Amino acid sequence: MSRRRLTVAFALTLAIAGFEIVGAALSGSLALLADAGHAFTDSAAIGLALLASWAARQPASVKRTFGLERAEVLAAAVNAVALWAVAVWIGWKAALRFLDGLRGNPVEIAAGWVLVIGGIALVINAVAALLLRSGSTRSLNMEAAFRHVLADLLVSVAVIVSAAIILLTGWWWVDPALSIVIVVLVVISSWKLATSVFEVLIDGVPSGLDMDALCSDMEEVAGVTVMHDIHVRMVTSGYVQMSAHVVTDPELGADADRLLSDLRAIAKDRHGISHLTLQLERSEADCTEDHHLDRDSSRQGT
Repeated sequence: MSRRRLTVAFALTLAIAGFEIVGAALSGSLALLADAGHAFTDSAAIGLALLASWAARQPASVKRTFGLERAEVLAAAVNAVALWAVAVWIGWKAALRFLDGLRGNPVEIAAGWVLVIGGIALVINAVAALLLRSGSTRSLNMEAAFRHVLADLLVSVAVIVSAAIILLTGWWWVDPALSIVIVVLVVISSWKLATSVFEVLIDGVPSGLDMDALCSDMEEVAGVTVMHDIHVRMVTSGYVQMSAHVVTDPELGADADRLLSDLRAIAKDRHGISHLTLQLERSEADCTEDHHLDRDSSRQGT
C-alpha cells in the first residue's frame, strides 16, 4: 500500500511542477517558480523513497548482513538536504527581487495566472499529502516524502495569497516577501526529519525508548545480577537492535535457556526491540572487552 501511494504521489507532484513552470513563464511570479522547483524536489524525494522502499526488501548477504535496510535512512537524509537547498535558493531569489524593486525595477506579475495555477497546485498537493499522511508515522522514508509534499502545500497557499493581494493592491513586494516566509516554513518542516536521520546514522538510542526502564526490567528477571556493555540503536524505521552482556547468578546452571527466553520477551514485548543479542557471563571481571556503557551510566542517562 505504501509503494502504491508513493507512486501516485510521485505522479501528482510531477504534474504540479509541469503546471507551475508554464504558469511561472506566463506570469513572472517568483513564488510560483519557487513552487515549481519545490515540486520537482518533491518528485525526486518520492522517487528516492520508492527506490529505498525496494532496497529495504532486498535479502541480507555475507557482505551486507543487514541487507539494504539503511537505504531508507540514506534516502531520508538526501531529502532533508534537498529541502534546505531549495530553501536557500528561494531566499536568494527573493532577495534579488527585493533589490530590483527598491531600485525602481519591480518585476511585473500576471497575478490572475498565478491565482489559477496556485489553486490547481493546492488541490493536487492536498490529495498527495492525504495519500502519504498515514504512513509518515511508521517510516522515515514516508515521513520525508510527506514533509516534502506538506511544505509544497504551504507554498501553494502562499502563492494564492500573494496573487490575491497583488490583484487587489498592486504591491510588488508581496511575492518575494511570501517567498521568504516559505523558506522559514521549509526549514522548520525539515528540522525534525534531519535530527531523526542524524540520530539513526550515529547509532543513537531511538527516541521514546527508556534505557533505564529497559535495563531495570531485564535485571528483575530471576538469575540476572547486572547488565553491562549495553548497546541499543535503530537500524531503520521499526527495526531496533540491542546487544548487552548479562552477569548471571553462578548457580543458574541449566536455567540459562529460560533466562534468555524471559529477557527476549521483555525486550520485544515491552520495549519494541526487534533484534536482541545477549552474552551471559558468570562474573563481570571475566569480561575483557572494551565496555562502552555499563549499568551505572545508563541510570545517569549518559
